[in-house]
Amino acid sequence: MEPTADRITLSAYLVLPYGIRYWSISMTLTLRAMPKRLMLALSVLPFLGVVAAFGVAPDTATERIKRQTIVQDLTLDQIQPSDSGNFDFWREERIGRGETLTSLLVRLGINNEDIREFLGAAREVRALGRLVPGQSVLARVTANGRLITFRYLVTDSTLVMVNRVEGRLKATEQAAKIEIRPIMRSGGIQASLFGATDAADIPDRIASDMAEIFSGDIDFHRDLRRGDHFSVIYEARYFDGQMVGTGRILAAEFINQSKPYLAIYFKDPQGHDGYYGADGKSLRHAFLKSPMPFNRISSGFSLARYHPILQRMRAHKGIDYAAPVGTPVRAVADATVLSAGKQGGYGNLIVLKHQGLFSSAYGHLSRYAKGVRRGAHIHQGEVIGYVGMTGLATGPHLHYEFRVDGVQRNPLTMKLPTSNPLEARDRVLFTALSRQFESSLDRLRNTNLTSLD
Repeated sequence: MEPTADRITLSAYLVLPYGIRYWSISMTLTLRAMPKRLMLALSVLPFLGVVAAFGVAPDTATERIKRQTIVQDLTLDQIQPSDSGNFDFWREERIGRGETLTSLLVRLGINNEDIREFLGAAREVRALGRLVPGQSVLARVTANGRLITFRYLVTDSTLVMVNRVEGRLKATEQAAKIEIRPIMRSGGIQASLFGATDAADIPDRIASDMAEIFSGDIDFHRDLRRGDHFSVIYEARYFDGQMVGTGRILAAEFINQSKPYLAIYFKDPQGHDGYYGADGKSLRHAFLKSPMPFNRISSGFSLARYHPILQRMRAHKGIDYAAPVGTPVRAVADATVLSAGKQGGYGNLIVLKHQGLFSSAYGHLSRYAKGVRRGAHIHQGEVIGYVGMTGLATGPHLHYEFRVDGVQRNPLTMKLPTSNPLEARDRVLFTALSRQFESSLDRLRNTNLTSLD
C-alpha cells in the first residue's frame, strides 16, 4: 500500500519524576529525501530515554500533556531509642590496689551522669565504700555509657547490686548463696579479640585471661587474623539465677592462622596449678612475648632507624609499644630488680635480671609500681611500672629491650626458653581431665555453637 503523504512528524516527550516538569522535541521530515538507515535510527530514538508519548502520523500536531501535582503527607512510625540487644556489653574489671569507686566506674565505661547518680546511691551501702583489691565487679553498660546493672560480690556470701528502679539507680546489699556453673562460648575474629568476645557475650575479664594464657604462643599484637576462631569453658558465679561474676578459665582452644592451641587448667594433688597443652607441657612459658597486651607496636627492632628527635640514623635495639600515659607495664618473667631510676634518653628505666644470661629493660616510664626497687623479687606478669614519655620520647610509649648477656636481641624473632612439663605421676590424672575438656571443646566447635550454658 502506497503512503498517502510524503512527510511525517516525530514527537517525543520526557516527563521528569513526580510530574514537576517535562521536555519535548518534535520534528517534521520529508520521506523521499531521507536515507533508509537514517529513517530507522530516528524511529528508535525515543526509546533510548524515558518516553511519555510517541506518535507517528502524516501532518500530526503534538498535543500537550496535562500535568497535575499531588502532595500527600505520609505518617512514619517514630524511631524508639533502645538500650538493649547488641548495644549492651557485659564488662568485668578487677579492683586494683588503692582504686577509688569513681576510677572503677570510669574503667567500666559508665558515663559521667550515671557515675554521679551511682555515687549518690552508693552512700546507702557500706560495702561500696571499701573496695577489696583483686575482687571483680560485673556491669552491663550500653554503648553510650548508660549503666543498666552493677554487681559486686564482696565475699562469697555478700553481694552488692545496683539496678534501675523506676528510672533511678538503687543500691542494695544482701546475703548471697553463690552457685558455680561452667559456661561454654565460641566465636570468630572479624576485627579484634574484644570485638569477637563482645559478640559472643564473653566478659572482658575472660577475654583478657584467655589472651594471657596463650600469650606465650600467640602475639596478639601481630598474629591475630580475620577468621581465627576460639572456644572457651569458664566458671561463672550465679546468684538467684543471675550471673554476678566469673571465675577461672577451665579450658580453651584458639585457632590462629589455622594452627590450633589448647589450654587445660590442672591442679595437681600437691596444690600446684596452671595451664597445660594436650601434651602436658606448661603454657606458662619462662618469658611472655610482650610486656603489654593489646597495644600497638609503634617502632620495631632495627639496626638503622631515623630518630625523630636526634634527626639522624641510629640503631633501635628494642620494641616501642604506643599506649596512653599510665598504662600498666608487666614483667615478662620472674626476676630480680637490677635498677630502677633515671638513665639518659631512656628516662625512667627499670632493668630486670632473669634466669641465666637473660635480662629485660623498660624505658620512658611515667612512674614505678609500689615496691619496685633494687633487689626486689618480681613475678612474671606483675605490674612494675606505668607508660610515660620521659627521656627522649616524642609521645607516650614503652621502650622494651630483651637482653642476652647484656646484648639487645629482638624478642619477636628469637626462640625463648619454655617451662617444664607435668611430673610423670600426675600425667594419668591430667590425661583423663584433658580428654573430657577436649570433647566439650570439639562439640562446641563442630556444632558451630556460639554459646552453651
